[in-house]
Amino acid sequence: MTLTEYLSQLSGSSLAIITALLTLGVILVNGWTDAPNAIATCVSTRSITPRSAIMMAAVFNFLGVFVMTLINSEVASTISNMVRFGSNAQNATTALCAALFAIVVWATAAWKFGIPTSESHALIAGLSGAAIAIKGDTSAIVGAEWIKVVYGLGLSTALGFFAGYISSKGVELAFKASDRVKTNKGFKIAQNCGGAFMAFMHGAQDGQKFMGVFLLGAALSSGDTTTTNFQIPIWLMILCSIVMGLGTSMGGYKIIKSVGMDMVKLKTYQGFAADTAAAFCLLLASLTGIPVSTTHTKTSSIMGVGFSKRASAVNWKIVGEMVMTWVLTFPGCGLLAYGMVKLFLLIF
Repeated sequence: MTLTEYLSQLSGSSLAIITALLTLGVILVNGWTDAPNAIATCVSTRSITPRSAIMMAAVFNFLGVFVMTLINSEVASTISNMVRFGSNAQNATTALCAALFAIVVWATAAWKFGIPTSESHALIAGLSGAAIAIKGDTSAIVGAEWIKVVYGLGLSTALGFFAGYISSKGVELAFKASDRVKTNKGFKIAQNCGGAFMAFMHGAQDGQKFMGVFLLGAALSSGDTTTTNFQIPIWLMILCSIVMGLGTSMGGYKIIKSVGMDMVKLKTYQGFAADTAAAFCLLLASLTGIPVSTTHTKTSSIMGVGFSKRASAVNWKIVGEMVMTWVLTFPGCGLLAYGMVKLFLLIF
């Protein structure tokens, strides 16, 4: 779909406009509430100022969306094929809008309390709850695609933790005999590079997920309920990158504090280890087409780094609050989307 074709579609359908705005709203909220995880460690170790880190994240989110989608866009296809909204295009589009609205509400509420909720988690829950509401049973869920996403979420947590642990131990071993003052300067530069790499991979993973939803919404609002394969146009990559970058530039200081300062007190080399470990886990997932949670991967990596020092180095109270939010996201956001679908169908 060319940009001209899409704009022509928007001009003839108010529902298409609403769907596009809600999708862009979710992308904006993702950049605002999820992307700050990528830069939390380099800010907490004072390797870079918060303002500079946010601008860096905005730029590399943009590059991540653009570059990785050109390499492998399978993550987008997996998300868009995860559920079936039925053959009634108008009802299906209304259900998708309700799911997107629920995701925005859930993510904003979590941000209010400074808890780094996973937008990937919320997206899966919201789409699933909406699809079940519109079809009336679980036949709306495409099991093969859905379980792939669930496995990805589980793997992101486990791999992030162990990668963080091993990376931290490896860095300590490699620089055991080095002068701490001299190496600290090098690690500041290295950590900024790690933060940029992490922001790049956030865009690569989350950007694809939401572009898949964007194209799904475009298909449904045009009356097409059968399309399952999408080719992501360059104009959409650019649009998604700009909106996500704008969201990131709005800040997210509460989440930066929770992840980078309150959960584990990190030294510069530990921040580098956490960023590098998480980014490589996300790179592996993106190249193999597995949709994972960037939030789970990054926060688990930080936990692994803290645990490599000693168990008490991790603030388990903060960890408990995060895990509780992750656990509640599936039923919470799913039920919210389910209720929104019923409400939207009555209104529209």
